[in-house]
Amino acid sequence: MKAVILAGGFGTRISEESQFKPKPMLEIGEMPILWHIMKGYSAHGVDEFIICAGYKQHVIKEWFSDYFLHTSDITFDFTKGNELIVHDKHAEKWKVTIVDTGLNTMTGGRVKRIQKYVGNTPFYLTYGDAVSDVNISELTKFHRSHGKCVTLTAVGIAQMKGVLQIGNADTVTAFREKGEEDGELINGGFMVCNPEIFDYLDNDATILEQITMQRLVAAGELKSFCHKGFWQCMDTKREKDRLEELWISGMAPWKVWE
Repeated sequence: MKAVILAGGFGTRISEESQFKPKPMLEIGEMPILWHIMKGYSAHGVDEFIICAGYKQHVIKEWFSDYFLHTSDITFDFTKGNELIVHDKHAEKWKVTIVDTGLNTMTGGRVKRIQKYVGNTPFYLTYGDAVSDVNISELTKFHRSHGKCVTLTAVGIAQMKGVLQIGNADTVTAFREKGEEDGELINGGFMVCNPEIFDYLDNDATILEQITMQRLVAAGELKSFCHKGFWQCMDTKREKDRLEELWISGMAPWKVWE
């Protein structure tokens, strides 16, 4: 299965950092948070990715184009016509497709635009600004067990995200924006989608977290996978600093790879 990552937004809530690059390219431990997310999937055998780019999408394309430069020792031999020698070449076993899904396209619209790259098969879908130690293999097994269109990962944390009301058999019975009166159960991303989700997506103006999710709820096609481990988004500079501190300490819970 392929993993689709939403990486096209403006990142306005962390604008002091994202004015220079897309939020998924902001670094934790000198590597973009996008890389951390992909490493988490790869640890569970997911090695094909589709990046839904938009704002400053060229930064993402250039970073992957120069991946060897970021991860290896390099010799520039100017005596041989500026020959480039890559030492201890290290590369992930990834296939990465970066799609310009538009500057002002909404989240659902971005997913709609990559339909031809996914094909008629299930796929993973998540946001390019949150890391977690969610067990992707168990998430996949759960999704296959119930046969519904979409499974999202429900996490317990007090953030301004989509609030879930969960009924019997892990079926989501309500999905709405968080209000002051709400508790802590939210949509943490890390979704699994059957190709039928494209029937719930209209155009560039479709907001995944509003129109699409509400339609799925109404149809009884949205399930929740409860994750009680670590999850953290990077909406603010404070949250970025927290993730950086965890990484430097060597105790980053989302580092599930060797």
